[in-house]
Amino acid sequence: MNKTSPKVLALLATLTLVWGTNWPMFAIALRELPVATFRTFVLIAAVAMLYVVMRVRGESFAVPAGRWPLLIFASMMNLTVWNIATSLAVLYIPSGHASVLAYTMPLWVALLGFVVFRQPLTGRLLLAILIGAAAVVALMAPNFASYANAPQGLFWGLFAGFCWAIGTFVIKRTSWPGMGLSLTFWQVAASLPPIALGMAVLDGWPKEMPSTAAILATVYTGAIPMALGTASWFTLVKLLPAQVAALSSIAIPIVAVISGVIALHEPLSWLQALAIGSTVISLWLALVPRRGER
Repeated sequence: MNKTSPKVLALLATLTLVWGTNWPMFAIALRELPVATFRTFVLIAAVAMLYVVMRVRGESFAVPAGRWPLLIFASMMNLTVWNIATSLAVLYIPSGHASVLAYTMPLWVALLGFVVFRQPLTGRLLLAILIGAAAVVALMAPNFASYANAPQGLFWGLFAGFCWAIGTFVIKRTSWPGMGLSLTFWQVAASLPPIALGMAVLDGWPKEMPSTAAILATVYTGAIPMALGTASWFTLVKLLPAQVAALSSIAIPIVAVISGVIALHEPLSWLQALAIGSTVISLWLALVPRRGER
């Protein structure tokens, strides 16, 4: 593995920060908004943010010929199914637990890459994945009892991670000539109609105006983590091997845990501290080359 470039490290730090610190925003908004309504307005804010940024930067909205089917499929896996599956998961288990299950995505990427695409796993990367898996288990361990009592929540959380892994491979293994932010814009835009339909069927239009805190949390979630964070993620997927890009995401639930401790005064258990340490080691193995490989 070559030395990780400063651009990749900056993107990774940005992604981890904006996605990890976003989970407390969920808690604020979902106190007043149903899940489908929250997801719909998050996507609206994301589409608006990406549109403005692309106009300011003068980027093209064009999609290369023949790429629409793959783009729609990637949108379904990365965003539509992700939003629906995680929303279904939180009907049965707490949202924080669902997020941890969804971030098993790196394990699915490693499995799919090895079985379907015959991608080799180096000993160093395999060790990083195993340690990363240990971090996920450490976060999940206190909640095993609730998973046993809510198998549907367990299924939908894992299914979200599995579909995200498929979407990652679609983006990685497809050529997207001339597409910069438009790759993110169209995926977010394509995911909006089915999610909005879900809001119309399940929730209806909000009957009361949410508080300023809930509105700001929703707008922030759409404009920064959903729009700019997702754009950073797709850039990382194009720059890094699929397994390494996927593994980089395991730091996000760790930041989410720390954010909850700081913003929501949630307790920090020894298992969570163990998960944080495991994540640091896993990322170091995946992103820092051995001496002599730099």
